[in-house]
Amino acid sequence: MNSVILRAGTRYLAGLLLVFSIYMLLRGHNEPGGGFIGGLIGATGFVLFAIACGTEDARRSLRVEPQAIAAVGLGIALLAGLAAALFGDDLFTGQWLFINATETEKGLPLSTVLVFDIGVYMVVLGSILTLVFAMEEEI
Repeated sequence: MNSVILRAGTRYLAGLLLVFSIYMLLRGHNEPGGGFIGGLIGATGFVLFAIACGTEDARRSLRVEPQAIAAVGLGIALLAGLAAALFGDDLFTGQWLFINATETEKGLPLSTVLVFDIGVYMVVLGSILTLVFAMEEEI
């Protein structure tokens, strides 16, 4: 498209969508949201950018091939699932680590559930962008 207004607005809207997708990812294991919906929202930002500015510019702004993002995300999700086996639990059982924990306070909780959500986020983002970029380049 050759719309100056669409290009100018897309740069701000794509950035806003990416920030919102990270917000949805991080709140997902406690409230509605998570890796899947966060990945879809993030992919929407790049798809909108590809429609407004072209697929080549969208690929350059992504800086990494979408297939590589999906593959790394799949590995992260698998490692998060296998982490429970280190503690003798069933696969994909959530494990928590509390940083700066004292007897009166729990501290900052980090979990394998969040790591799994990050992997799902990357898989969804990479796979959606792979499909959309391929379709966009065909047209």
